Amino acid sequence: MSTLMTIASDPQDAAAAEAVEAHHTQLAGELAGRVAMLIAAADRDPAAADAVRAGLVDFCDQDLLPHAAAEEETLYPVAHDLPAARLLIDGMLAEHRRLAALVEALRTAGSAVRAATEGRALQVLFEEHLEKENALILPLLAGSPDISLAGLLSGMHDILGGHDHGHGHEDEAAESGGGCGGTCGCGGSDETDVPELDVRDVPHSIRHATVFGAIAAVPSGRAMILVAPHDPLPLLGQIEDRHPGAFGVEYLQRGPEAWRLLLSHR
Repeated sequence: MSTLMTIASDPQDAAAAEAVEAHHTQLAGELAGRVAMLIAAADRDPAAADAVRAGLVDFCDQDLLPHAAAEEETLYPVAHDLPAARLLIDGMLAEHRRLAALVEALRTAGSAVRAATEGRALQVLFEEHLEKENALILPLLAGSPDISLAGLLSGMHDILGGHDHGHGHEDEAAESGGGCGGTCGCGGSDETDVPELDVRDVPHSIRHATVFGAIAAVPSGRAMILVAPHDPLPLLGQIEDRHPGAFGVEYLQRGPEAWRLLLSHR
């Protein structure tokens, strides 16, 4: 049971706070995956970096920045009225302005290397920002007997993640009825210019979302290499569910320390 469940003044508020945290996990993971692909493209395949950068900017415009705007509309005004949170909210609003500025810098970066730098700065700031929201703001709101967090968030999909983001935080051990998303086999492949995403050290809570963000950044006709700590069959099933028939899968290594898979975007 999470800390929020023990401090919330109402079970519905606890559930609402946990839904926000889950959406934060999805956003952070997808951003991390897209940034990882941008950095890899800038290093290995600058010709593909523009397409990866464009996808990252689109994600920010459609998901990350609307999420911040929705918080400013619903959560932040109420939290600002709490004496314990007033200065914190002022700082969080300033961080929203900085996040928007980084997205604009990413949009207008004149080179792949510069875009990768701006993307990484955006990722670091966003992760720190979410940590403060999860650890400080949500507990204050959920624990206040005079505030209905569930009521504040009613219908706010940009905060709760109710639109096409239902796969970002699945348990990696969950069973899946899906397949591998394409043909599986062993064989040689020219990996020189293929970006690699090693998720073995990625926190479990955002691992799947990071992969989803990364594969969303792979342009059609190109590929990425996924390095996992085990055979990621449930993950491959989820990829197939999200992108039916879009990715072919080739096992390059089957353990024991790592599983390496080539995911090719058809």
